[in-house]
Amino acid sequence: MSRRPSTRQELYDRIRQSSKDEVIIEEMIRYGFWPKQSNLPNDPAEELRRIGELERRISALATEASRLNNVDAMRREARKRRMAEARARREETKRRHEAQRRARAEAWAAKKREEIVYLGEGFSGGLGQREGQSLPGLPDLQGAGALARAMEIEVGQLRWLAFHRRVSATTHYVRFQIPKKTGGVRNISAPMPRLKRAQRWIKEQILDKIELHEAAHGFVPGRSIVTNASAHVGRRVVINLDLQDFFPTLSFSRIYGVFRSFGYSPEASTLLALLCTEPEVAEVELDGRTWYVHTSERRLPQGAPSSPALTNIVARRLDRRLAGLAAHLSFTYTRYADDLTFSSDAADASIHRLIRAVEGIVSGEGFVVHPGKTRVMRRASRQEVTGLVVNDRLGVPRRLVRRWRATLFQVRRDGPGGKRFGLGSDVFASLSGFAAFVHMVDEARGARMLSEVAEVAAAHGWAPPPRRSTETRATEASSEASSEAPGVPASPSAGWGGPTWEWPL
Repeated sequence: MSRRPSTRQELYDRIRQSSKDEVIIEEMIRYGFWPKQSNLPNDPAEELRRIGELERRISALATEASRLNNVDAMRREARKRRMAEARARREETKRRHEAQRRARAEAWAAKKREEIVYLGEGFSGGLGQREGQSLPGLPDLQGAGALARAMEIEVGQLRWLAFHRRVSATTHYVRFQIPKKTGGVRNISAPMPRLKRAQRWIKEQILDKIELHEAAHGFVPGRSIVTNASAHVGRRVVINLDLQDFFPTLSFSRIYGVFRSFGYSPEASTLLALLCTEPEVAEVELDGRTWYVHTSERRLPQGAPSSPALTNIVARRLDRRLAGLAAHLSFTYTRYADDLTFSSDAADASIHRLIRAVEGIVSGEGFVVHPGKTRVMRRASRQEVTGLVVNDRLGVPRRLVRRWRATLFQVRRDGPGGKRFGLGSDVFASLSGFAAFVHMVDEARGARMLSEVAEVAAAHGWAPPPRRSTETRATEASSEASSEAPGVPASPSAGWGGPTWEWPL
């Protein structure tokens, strides 16, 4: 039963939808003037309802026929429907693409947090190859994420430190020069703080755990120029050879091979080798900016904390072969960085045969013997090994001690003004440094010399200044941060170009 119409318009709508008679019957039933269900034959109410239903159907069919006969209206309707469906599809496609874009962005961000996909032209081939098994005792670092976590840095920072750019507006190194004893200068590349920390981590966690040959004395804990020279004291003949361009000879590919030999994956080896090498650069000014342009392949820098350990590791096979040769020819062999020393007590020692064989072995290992630095020293002359005299006992060359005493006498008499000793500008610091050098070789003699320097320095009001590390120089040279550059020798046993004490002869 229909409800009572609340407005006149609603009543008109009901009549229009059915018929006036049907509405009257429904209202009579609602008010109780006509039974809801009747047993009378040919009930007028049912008849009216059937008539109303048929009329509605006829009206609907007429409307549909009219619509179907109106082709333009059908086309407009179909077009409207297609446009609505197209809009819905576009909205759905847009939502799907946006969801895919967000998913790709999130996946890429997650990948960048864990992986590195490009490190510069020519250095990205091994990325993604993480199969490897490191040697026992070494950290397991088969991917960029594992390496970054071990170093306690972000993968993005690891990528920035290792990335190879042919031209860059920034540099990870402070470059300067120090004079050589034999003339010329030695180029030092001191790493900036963040790269230096990474290189020091590599040295301490990986390189220092690799066993070296017993002939190696340079940059080895517990060994020094003293232990290197002690093996050759009192010998009939001492032979010294020098490797030419020792550090630059060790290219990226050789350092990469070192880390691969430790069992590291191509990806980890590439990253570690990039962190430990650098190319030579030329500074170019353009439009008021400084650009660093690479002028050579990547190689070991003199000044990085990881470089000395890597040279000793690369030279392990060289040491084994030279030690075997020395034993076969009755010689003793030691190496301090690029300085090779052989000595023998045999009267019939085959010197020429040894030198020719050494040159062949050195060449076979990828190095070159410096043609102008091979010395054969017999007992009748002064025999020096890594700056120390080894004729009868270990000692400092007398000429240097005499010059030291002469300079100290002049300072005691006339004061430090205009006085120099060695290459330093502070005469007291130079005198103290040489005394400390002597103390390393001969404690009693060195202690006396240190006491003399302290007495004269106190008389002239001199006190040792705070140590001016390379960190200060890096601060002045770069706005990145300060950095104490390793490898700048603080003692004669730490010279980067070889075990020489930088005093003019």
